[in-house]
Amino acid sequence: MIETAARLNNQAILLANAGSYKEAIACFVKAIKIEKNNSLLWFNLALTQRDSGNLESATESLEKAHELSPENAEIIEELATILYSQGNLIEAHECCLYGLKINPENYHLLNIIGVIFFSQKSYKEAADAFENAVMVNPYYYDALYNLRDTYKELGNKTGADECAKRLKELKQTGEMI
Repeated sequence: MIETAARLNNQAILLANAGSYKEAIACFVKAIKIEKNNSLLWFNLALTQRDSGNLESATESLEKAHELSPENAEIIEELATILYSQGNLIEAHECCLYGLKINPENYHLLNIIGVIFFSQKSYKEAADAFENAVMVNPYYYDALYNLRDTYKELGNKTGADECAKRLKELKQTGEMI
C-alpha cells in the first residue's frame, strides 16, 4: 500500500484520538514531507501538538497553516485561542482583528476579543465584544455566558439576569452552539 498524505493524516487523527500524540505527530510530519503546502496537515499537526501540551510548536504549525491558507477562519480562531492561552494578548487580539476583517460576523473571534478584554478587566470593551457576538449568533452559549459574567462585573444586574434567563432557555431547548 502506497503511503499518501491523506492516509497518513487519517492514521494520525486516529492515533491522536487514542492519545498517542507522539506517534500521531510523527505521522503528520511524514505527511507534510509528502505535501509540505497542505494547510490541513499543518492545522491537524498543530491541534495534536496543542493536545499534547506543546503550545509553542502548535503556534508555529498554526502560523505555517495560516501562511498557506490566510483566510481560513478555523486556523485564525485556533491561532488566536492559543496565543491567548500563552498570554500573548496583543498578538491574539491582532489575530482576531485580522479574522474580523475577512468576516466581520465571526462570533467566535468576537468572543475571543471579549475574553481578552475581560482578562484585562476592561469590562465595557468586553461587554461590547460579547454583545456583538450574541447579536451575530443569539444561540452562542459561550458568548452569552461570558456576557452574563461581564454584566455582573459592571454591576448590570438586569443584563446579567436576562443573560441567565436566556442561558437557561438555551439549555432547556438544546439550541446551544
